Amino acid sequence: MPYDFSFSPLEKKLAELKEWLKKELSLLRTGRASPALLDNISVNYYGTKTPIKHVGTISTEDARTLRFKPWDVSLVHQIEQEVRYSNLGLQAIADKDSLRIIFPELTQERRNTLLKVVSEDLEHARISMRQARDEYWRDIQDKERDGKLTEDDKYSLKEDLQKLIDKTVKEMDEIAAAKEKEIQS
Repeated sequence: MPYDFSFSPLEKKLAELKEWLKKELSLLRTGRASPALLDNISVNYYGTKTPIKHVGTISTEDARTLRFKPWDVSLVHQIEQEVRYSNLGLQAIADKDSLRIIFPELTQERRNTLLKVVSEDLEHARISMRQARDEYWRDIQDKERDGKLTEDDKYSLKEDLQKLIDKTVKEMDEIAAAKEKEIQS
């Protein structure tokens, strides 16, 4: 009777890696207005550092402009300062009860820097994936040495493991390629 070996913990880890990569790449400013770029900006609200997305609504006006409307109008100027000092290179303009956040055009130099960051994030995800694969492969080999798996089972599991890794690599490459295309356009 062949040993029952489950890849579900690995599948979960690979899904988490893909989500991490998507999140990291979504934080890269590409010249297009994206509400996700404001996720790391917090404001002091009743003595607590609170993400601005929790104190108002964010909408997209056009390709390079976001509109932030806080529920408490007294926060407009504080949020304006936080956006300006966020090192995202954004311009914040306060209106009566809302804030316009303008994304400047990207320079070619900045585009090249962003492309390098995409490559670095992708490589980091691949390294983590290879480490997980190697850990599973060692586990499979140990089970074969302990007599819980036959040699045929070992190589069958290795093939299944590699198919899972190849599928994930392809998906991550597609995520990175889409971000690279967005940066270059």
